[in-house]
Amino acid sequence: LHTRRQYGKSINQPIKNIQMETAKKNDGGNDEYGASCTSFYTTTEKQDTYESLNDILNKKCANEQVRVVIKDMLAACADITGALRTALVTVEGSANTFGDAQLSVDVIADKIMWEACKKSSVVREGASEEDPEVRNLDTDAKGEFTVCWDPLDGSSIIDNNWAVGTIIGIWPKSTGLIGATGRDQVTSLVAIYGPRTTVLVALDDGTYEFSYGCTPEGCQRPDGTWEPWICSRQDIRIAPKCKIFSPANLRAAQDIPGYKKLIDHYMTERFTLRYSGGLVPDVYQQFTKTQGVFSNPTSPSSPAKLRLAFEAAPFALLVEKAGGKSSDGITGKSILDVQINAVDQRTPLCIGSANEVDRFNDWVVKSEE
Repeated sequence: LHTRRQYGKSINQPIKNIQMETAKKNDGGNDEYGASCTSFYTTTEKQDTYESLNDILNKKCANEQVRVVIKDMLAACADITGALRTALVTVEGSANTFGDAQLSVDVIADKIMWEACKKSSVVREGASEEDPEVRNLDTDAKGEFTVCWDPLDGSSIIDNNWAVGTIIGIWPKSTGLIGATGRDQVTSLVAIYGPRTTVLVALDDGTYEFSYGCTPEGCQRPDGTWEPWICSRQDIRIAPKCKIFSPANLRAAQDIPGYKKLIDHYMTERFTLRYSGGLVPDVYQQFTKTQGVFSNPTSPSSPAKLRLAFEAAPFALLVEKAGGKSSDGITGKSILDVQINAVDQRTPLCIGSANEVDRFNDWVVKSEE
């Protein structure tokens, strides 16, 4: 890659590896309103150079066909980025199979994902959360992967212009989807669409983040064009301890004493509440802040809503590759070990920093046994 310097001066130098700084707590503490002691700011510093998508995939993803499907899915995320910049958020007048009203942007994002999978040379089957049925797409019998996706997670908050995302899990032909587990995934991706588009990707040795459409130094090609995707974070680690919590399904605290105890603990210990109601931003922050816990238990009056194949399993692969943990909210075992018996299977979930997932298992799961 061509390295561009400020003031128009250019030199050639090889792209170097980067090790991004972790985000950490700002301990100012003397602010009149106390805001500084509950806020977490990035300490990530600008790098001289960034590696391209191809550079990272060639080094960190040994399977050539997995590299192809990752690129195909990232291209779809780029197309969804463009669509979200121009589409209005309106009701389509139709509902998905779960009875949820479909928005125009849901339909657009889902169409983009279907088209990407149909055009891919390595995808054999596809399944969308909007229409949870595994469909054969392999016209020439050369496909290798089953791709499951939530095209636009966060439909209930997108009308506020809040961050939303796309969640993608990819299973091999050897297992397919039904009867497989999340641990069988060959990779997973989660895109977040905010002021920027960034995507987490599970690679052979960990979780990496790629940013779309950036033009920093080090990312200009020799012909003057720019790399569409650059690696903005490498081998992300989620710390075992955290001070950020995202409590979903708070109604369940009325039925589960252990969950109420857990929420009280977070408040007493002055954890920082960061919860938007969108799974993608609420879990994605664990990778940018390198800490955090998301909890969504189930109770008789507040049943589980998250889909195992479309949401929980893809995110769990990324979190566990980054050193975090997940819980199925029933037995306390990893969500990656739960067998997928139905395309639209629902599940409770706790995911994030290991110590807090362990606490969830001790206080919420075991208290219900």
